[in-house]
Amino acid sequence: MNHYNHLTTNERENLLFLTAKGYSIRKIATILHRSPSTISRELRRNSKKETYSPSLATSLYHKRRKKCHKRYALDNPELYSVVKRLFLEEQWSPEEISNRLRLENYPFYVSYNTIYRAIYTKKFDEKGLSPGNRGCIRKLRHRGKTRHKKGTQDTRGKIRISNELEKRPQIALERRVIGHMEADTIVGKRGGACIVTMVDMTSRFLLGGKATKKDSDSVKEVMLGVLNSLPSRKKKTITPDRGKEFACHEEITQETGIEFYFPRPHSPWDRGTNENTNGLLREYIPKSTDIDALSEEEIAAFFDKLNKRPRKCLGWKTPFEVFYNKVLHLV
Repeated sequence: MNHYNHLTTNERENLLFLTAKGYSIRKIATILHRSPSTISRELRRNSKKETYSPSLATSLYHKRRKKCHKRYALDNPELYSVVKRLFLEEQWSPEEISNRLRLENYPFYVSYNTIYRAIYTKKFDEKGLSPGNRGCIRKLRHRGKTRHKKGTQDTRGKIRISNELEKRPQIALERRVIGHMEADTIVGKRGGACIVTMVDMTSRFLLGGKATKKDSDSVKEVMLGVLNSLPSRKKKTITPDRGKEFACHEEITQETGIEFYFPRPHSPWDRGTNENTNGLLREYIPKSTDIDALSEEEIAAFFDKLNKRPRKCLGWKTPFEVFYNKVLHLV
């Protein structure tokens, strides 16, 4: 451990006095309880025209001290602007931003810890960014959202189950091929429109759209529209939850040939990819949002943002890049 301390103003004044008396460097070092090399370096670095000045030495020391600190990465205006845009406008997490910059060989790099510190010190705060005094901290993924209490029972009606999850092909769980999807809905105000979400388990690519109501006919219409637009190699199985909105699953199977596999009751972790994606989508569509007021173009734009957000589980590639096997430049 380094226990070195810089010379104080009082020591510098004593150094000037002892030097004026003609004392040698070693004798001055003994008197000041310092190393001879410290005294020699002090005189060499802070003398002007062979004259030593304590005030000048202190001034030069402070100038050098300012330069020796590591520069704060986000002091770079270009990097700051990119990070701020990706965090506030694109809703990328600090880890997604940091690793995507590295993946694209961006000229400047910043660690995700530095971005988190900037967020918590309100470096990205803007007027009207969020209600209350939390500022941009509210833009983080987990910002105090509520959780269901242990033992909460699902009061929704029961539907006929065609296939249990245990019968789903093992290759779906291995996430080796595209086409095995998980499905669910996102609701706003009770009795209004909902959003159907279908997530590919391998690429995490989000598909779906707006249904006029949260009923089986409306949801079936959206799902058929999505499935009929995909090539056959990219639609293999669907794992929805057990909500009544998926009661028409047998009709979808008859029309498309895609089998549905239902998870165990009250087991959202059986559809973890979809649950996680819905949580990300809630960053754009909070629970208080009136989905009836959202246009299909706005919802499609939210889907596109998520599909072009880098994911850690994909090696910081985006779902779009994996699903379509293309390379994007997003930074």
